[in-house]
Amino acid sequence: MAELLEEQRETWGSRGAFVLAAVGSAVGLGNLWGFPYKLYSYGGGAFLIPYIVALFLVGLPLMILEFSIGHFTQRAAPDAFRRAHGRFEVAGWWGIILAFVIITYYPVILAYCFSFLWYSIVGIFTGGKLPWAGQGIEGVQNAKDFFFVKYLGMQPGPALGAIRMNLVWPLAFTWVIMYLCIFRGVKLVGRIVWLTVPLPWLMLAVLAVRGMTLEGSMQGLTYYLDPVWSELARPNTWRYAFGQVFFSLSLAYGVMITYASFLHRKSDLNNNAAIIGLADFATSFIAGLAVFATLGGMAFVTQQAGHPVPVEQVAEKGPSLAFVAFPYALAQLPYSAWFSFVFFFALVTLGIDSAFSLTESIVASIVDKTGWKRNTVLVAVSVIGFGCGLVYITEGGLNWVDTVDGMVNGTWGIAFMGLLECVLLSWMWRVGILRRHANSRSDWMLGKWWEYLLRLVIPVVLGTLFCWQLLDDLNREQFLRTADGTWIIYNCVGMGIVVLVPVLAVILTVIRGRRDVQEPRRPEARLPAAGRTIGLYAFIAAVALAVLFYEGRQFEDAWGVIVWIGIAGGAAVMLVSNALLERCDTTETQVSWYARWAGVIASMDVSAFLAALLLGLTRSVEAQEHTARIRDELSGTSYAIVAVVCLIIVGGLAWCFYRALAAAGKDTDIQLPDQQ
Repeated sequence: MAELLEEQRETWGSRGAFVLAAVGSAVGLGNLWGFPYKLYSYGGGAFLIPYIVALFLVGLPLMILEFSIGHFTQRAAPDAFRRAHGRFEVAGWWGIILAFVIITYYPVILAYCFSFLWYSIVGIFTGGKLPWAGQGIEGVQNAKDFFFVKYLGMQPGPALGAIRMNLVWPLAFTWVIMYLCIFRGVKLVGRIVWLTVPLPWLMLAVLAVRGMTLEGSMQGLTYYLDPVWSELARPNTWRYAFGQVFFSLSLAYGVMITYASFLHRKSDLNNNAAIIGLADFATSFIAGLAVFATLGGMAFVTQQAGHPVPVEQVAEKGPSLAFVAFPYALAQLPYSAWFSFVFFFALVTLGIDSAFSLTESIVASIVDKTGWKRNTVLVAVSVIGFGCGLVYITEGGLNWVDTVDGMVNGTWGIAFMGLLECVLLSWMWRVGILRRHANSRSDWMLGKWWEYLLRLVIPVVLGTLFCWQLLDDLNREQFLRTADGTWIIYNCVGMGIVVLVPVLAVILTVIRGRRDVQEPRRPEARLPAAGRTIGLYAFIAAVALAVLFYEGRQFEDAWGVIVWIGIAGGAAVMLVSNALLERCDTTETQVSWYARWAGVIASMDVSAFLAALLLGLTRSVEAQEHTARIRDELSGTSYAIVAVVCLIIVGGLAWCFYRALAAAGKDTDIQLPDQQ
């Protein structure tokens, strides 16, 4: 297939600039409060096993896929999907609209960070006194009251309430900073990330070293690292591990596709993805060390003062960890204002890269579609984003942040988008084109295993996560309504946004785009179709399995047998459809649409049956009590876990850099994918 390039496109200044920009997008606030909390909650060091499996099984293959389609087409997500097939453009807009929803509230969290950074600076110049400081249980309550009452002015109930004027200026300042970071294009971004990406690593290293030198730090690290192996038998542990990897790497938002579209034609793809994934993992792990070592030091101080506050009492998830628990812990330390400054400066630099990368993907998508001036689009997006953000800085704003983020940045939103992306490019298109394209430019080669992961494994994994969440929500008594029939306004609005996103994606797809760009040529569309008969039988079998899942639930006694029949039958149909695709990929034919749809429906059949199986298993296992973990000191197993993680990260990065240096030393021509 011929290349789809027809015009010159701005490129990154260097490979390092691209890698740092992509790392900055992947590494965000969730690395600091999402990963450590999940590790602590789902088995400590044992959680690292499913996390590492998920990283290499789902995270890195999908990132390579996004890099490949973006670099191959040299377009942002919507246009990149359209150039694969005209009907795929809607998937690109789907992810971009989700990204826009996120940037309506993500800058609000950054505004919190800027405010607390200012409080820390003021504390430095006023003798080190922080406004939320306090001792023991009273200190924890002081920190909560400062954040939720004094700063946010939160009110009970679903009402938005008045706009908090103390948040307007930090929010406006955040948008101005984001605009200044990207208004000159990726050349400027490539310079900025050399500062904003290494700085949070340095700050987190300072916090980690300081935390681990505190008396009592081991109390916190035991919560973080001591493994509870029984948690591996709980399906939810695996569910959250795969979900954390998927969300942490900024997949399916269109960011990685957009960033890769600005890469030079001879740029590496596979090795860059591995470096970015390992760097993201390292950041998350070190952030957890910093957080829990500091919380352990806090617990020790409160014990010595006679007002003990255990680690588990303040180790909360989400914004509460960043703006209540950790500020309280830092306030217990000497030079608390200085360490508070380091912490919130790290938060600002962690978050700003993710925020402006989402904005850049939105702007690039609109410019590619319309041909409008980039700066005009950026100003419009910034103004609209700021206006929408006012909703989240009302007295009830944090409740809306939690709800919308849970829907859009969770299984209902971005995980489904990732599933759609994977299905379209692996089942409905010739993903082998992208593999050959990536291999022709990369420091190390992808094998057929990559295509099998994208076609047979990842759709089932993501489909299972989606179906699991769907079944869980449908079986929940109070999801959209309470027991007395009252609508739960937060969940209703969140689901409304999830439903509205694909509608808007269809509208943006239908709108006529620019006419000065040549339509892509798709020679494979003229190839004769093959495998119609076998594909039709496979399609009928896949549909029959879907009916079996829908109707079979009423046969409770035989449901267990039906589940295993569905899983086995769906897997067989997938293998048959994949064999047809493989045969056509080596001949001058294309597989029939019956076979393609059979593979897609069968993967969803397997996902649905697996989700039902895991949902039942979760309920039986979760009824058991959790195993208590060691609290006083790290075990030998914990030290072994740390050593293995360090080996994976350091060894993996060393191998990636070795491959890059080896490839740089070869004087070889770049081969086009259609020449292989």
